[in-house]
Amino acid sequence: MDELGQRVLVVAFDGWNDAGEAASAAVAHIRESGAYREVYAVDPELYFDYQYTRPQVKMDAEGTRSLVWPDATLWRPLHPGEGARLWLLSGFEPARAWQAFVAELIDAALREDITGIVALGSMMSDVPHTRPISIFAGSENEALRAEFGLEKPTYEGPAGILTVLSTAAEAAGIPCAALWASVPHYVAGHTPSPKATLALLDRLTELTGAVVPRGELPAESLAWEASIDAAASDDEEMTEYIHQLEQTRDTWDSPEASGDAIAQEFERYLRRGGDGPNSGPGPKGHGGPNSGR
Repeated sequence: MDELGQRVLVVAFDGWNDAGEAASAAVAHIRESGAYREVYAVDPELYFDYQYTRPQVKMDAEGTRSLVWPDATLWRPLHPGEGARLWLLSGFEPARAWQAFVAELIDAALREDITGIVALGSMMSDVPHTRPISIFAGSENEALRAEFGLEKPTYEGPAGILTVLSTAAEAAGIPCAALWASVPHYVAGHTPSPKATLALLDRLTELTGAVVPRGELPAESLAWEASIDAAASDDEEMTEYIHQLEQTRDTWDSPEASGDAIAQEFERYLRRGGDGPNSGPGPKGHGGPNSGR
């Protein structure tokens, strides 16, 4: 874990980078599993459009209502743990002034002597819920790729705040890796997606060595999968579509599959109508090695 160091900042934002709430739930789970103290927060007036990301009215146990404004907050762990210590950065993707927003947060990370960053994201993909969640693990940093066997991202297109933050961090001398979970696009009505959250945490542990208790996540993941099984059992078209996704995924994962075999199976999948029922617009991938953003 030398290249990431022992003071690792784990980042996730609600919004475009957070299909199935998998990434933001992973950071929330880490914070709830340990003792953390807030050390920095941005001024929401500078970065958020309240018509797009509205403040929320909350009520406490005594019945007192208060407003909770959108934020981006840096949290410091209070106690040492095994392996790396995990700082956390969570909040909402800003609506404006992204470069200033990122500059503030990188300055805060440097003051905390952060040695590495792992950005968590999740995207809607053409993958089956019945198979292990695919995690794209990538980095623009050559040393991190060599140490952890990460991919060099090849995605081109609209970028989210994670890309902007990672680019600025690398420029400031903080090495960055990104983990993206592929969430089945046909389960949008079954959010959050604890199976994707669990997969992100498992891969994060492999990268950092930090021990994060899993709590109820394994049981919640099984319940999530069972609920989708039950919904699909009443829909013949959906059942067939999931079966097609399973065949494609199994071809990708087969140890004897050649590049030609994978390409042929993928072409057959597209000829069958790869978008499937109830698919909608939005970022999508096929769970392959270069699908990260």
